[in-house]
Amino acid sequence: VQLQASGGGLVQAGGSLGLSCAASGRTFSNYDMGWFRQGPGKEREFAAAINWSGGSTIYTDSVKGRFTISRDNVKNMVYLQMSSLKPEDTAVYYCAAQWYRGTLRIDGNEYDYWGQGTQVTVSS
Repeated sequence: VQLQASGGGLVQAGGSLGLSCAASGRTFSNYDMGWFRQGPGKEREFAAAINWSGGSTIYTDSVKGRFTISRDNVKNMVYLQMSSLKPEDTAVYYCAAQWYRGTLRIDGNEYDYWGQGTQVTVSS
């Protein structure tokens, strides 16, 4: 699977931003999808994941209630809608694909394919 993330940019604290990830190359609906992020000087961390059908999602605690992950299996797209953004959300955001295993995973090492990342900067 080839993944291409887009939609990053500069936004003020409290604002909103939507990220997109386009997938190609294999049957998109065979994959659970995740968003990860890596802030300046920080380790990569899990943000959100969605299962192959879109029927199940999980979020890290720091983004719950503010971020929404979704997908469109017809368009081969996964999205991350972010609202009430905080400066600590500043990071490079990556989309990742994991062959469906029945349980959503938060460990990036368990994901099979990665996009190139898109920068999100939240100013205070």
